[in-house]
Amino acid sequence: MAGKYVLINDIIAEHNARMQNLKKYYPFFVLNETTFSQYKDGKYNFLDMGYITLASLRFLIHENNFHEKDITFEEYEQFLTKLLERDFDLSETEEERHQLILYIFDKLKNDGRAFEYSFYDPESHQKKIARVRLVDSRIEQGQVYYSITSEGIEFYLDTKEMKDESRINVSQLLLEKMIRSNNFKGGIDVVRRINSQVIQLLLEKEQVVKLLGMDVFEGEKRYRQYMETTTKWFAEEQKLFAKNKALVDKAIERASFEQSGSGQATSLQSRVLEDISALETELKKTIYNHSRLISETTSLQQLSDRMIEQAKLRRLRPVFDFRQQMLNLMQNDTPQNMAHVLMPLFAPKIDKSFSMRTIDNMLTLRGDDKVKGEKVEKYAPDFDFEYEDEVLDKKISINFARLFYELMDQLDKWNKLTLKEYNGILEIKFGEEIYANRDYYAFLVHLAGKRNYKLSTMLEKQETLLEEMVVDNLDEAAKKRFENMCFDIHFNNETVALRPELATGDADEDAAFYVTDMIFERRNG
Repeated sequence: MAGKYVLINDIIAEHNARMQNLKKYYPFFVLNETTFSQYKDGKYNFLDMGYITLASLRFLIHENNFHEKDITFEEYEQFLTKLLERDFDLSETEEERHQLILYIFDKLKNDGRAFEYSFYDPESHQKKIARVRLVDSRIEQGQVYYSITSEGIEFYLDTKEMKDESRINVSQLLLEKMIRSNNFKGGIDVVRRINSQVIQLLLEKEQVVKLLGMDVFEGEKRYRQYMETTTKWFAEEQKLFAKNKALVDKAIERASFEQSGSGQATSLQSRVLEDISALETELKKTIYNHSRLISETTSLQQLSDRMIEQAKLRRLRPVFDFRQQMLNLMQNDTPQNMAHVLMPLFAPKIDKSFSMRTIDNMLTLRGDDKVKGEKVEKYAPDFDFEYEDEVLDKKISINFARLFYELMDQLDKWNKLTLKEYNGILEIKFGEEIYANRDYYAFLVHLAGKRNYKLSTMLEKQETLLEEMVVDNLDEAAKKRFENMCFDIHFNNETVALRPELATGDADEDAAFYVTDMIFERRNG
């Protein structure tokens, strides 16, 4: 009984909110079912009002958001005329078509009234009315202008998200409508939705970098798709962020003025001011993340160009990949080309043997009977002789200096680099063999011993073994080029997988292939 009692209470408490949320769908089904059945004895029943409704909402969103203007009926009539002629082959006289479009638009506006439906609220034990509009209107200098409402935008977004590159823009249009209608609590949810979309694009950028490091040519395809999705609307999105931030600032100023004017804030005024402040906080967070997205997308473009160029140069090596050739034959369905691979293997076999004359020479060869004494040579001591451990130390020093040089070279170009990006660059430059070189892991351990490095200070005094090796093996040209190089190393709680395909599935063994993520950031000395 206790469980049933809690369940019923949940149903009762949530029913009103659910019915209010459903109201944005109500106009669509009303319009779709009844619009043309009573107009001119059903002459236009072949028209699909559901399609016309969604197309009209999309037209309003495009004009209101992307062109930043409300529309007149004449502009809507031009749009719907082309739609009816193209999609329904409607051929009526100009007057009949005008009357039909006027009738459709009146239905969308519901003759200037809100769409209404009643429902029973079990919490208050009474019937309530839910009201919703799809189109708003205003009069300016004798001209009527129309725009889509926030409920209309929410309904359109819920049916299916618009194309990827305009999601943030349309969500910001919805945010603007909510701020202007003082629905600040609903605006917070919209900003969080925008922020989640921005974060998703940031995560997708990380996946592109990872794919570029593993397969640069598949990564290039993914990179181009990502750039088409994100960069096209950056300027428009930044402009809308600034516009909505200004609206929030004005709302805070107005709410603070009303509160100070009344002398003592009411509970409603305090709650409204809290909602606006929370909305401002969420919006600032989203603007910051969006700026990060723009910055990282720009750095991704530069990084990918270099990685793709290096990969193309590596493919010019004189190496024949039988496995890749087999995959190409299967994908292109050209088994006849297998002959080019197999023919050299079936070439005539050439047996090599000694000629008979050579055998005769061997049998008749006479040796020198003279006894030769053993020649004793005196060796002078070699002071340049190096033991194996000295050779190994010298090799390690050279490797450490080369890895440190590559790090400074990348920081000189990009100013900031993650360990994941550094791995990808090294793999392109030196091949996958870099992951089998134990010197690389030893280098990371020594490098993590300090949080910042400055080459000019290193040249004067070496504090660690790594600095000694680097200074001893950097040539003069490199020292002169990076004499002002100074960078910091930051760590975070994430880990970076080194060659994930080597992981065995065993937790203890897999741990050997993961290191703490490092971020290298150049700073002014």
